[in-house]
Amino acid sequence: MAEELENLMLVILKRIEERLTRIEERIDRLTEVSREISIRLANVVENMAGIQRRQDWFDARLDRIEKRLDLVDIAH
Repeated sequence: MAEELENLMLVILKRIEERLTRIEERIDRLTEVSREISIRLANVVENMAGIQRRQDWFDARLDRIEKRLDLVDIAH
């Protein structure tokens, strides 16, 4: 009886260990995906900043052109 109980406990512990191993593998995959998403998001933010800088440059250039052509309203 005691031997059967010991064997049963070993089987249960082995199943628990297998499930924990699968959970650890999933966590590792999720961590990697999260890392990749963070890198891609940083690239998007960097690209958006570049677009904003370029937009600012175009705005300044357009302002200069409008002033030279006297197209600017006095109210501005």
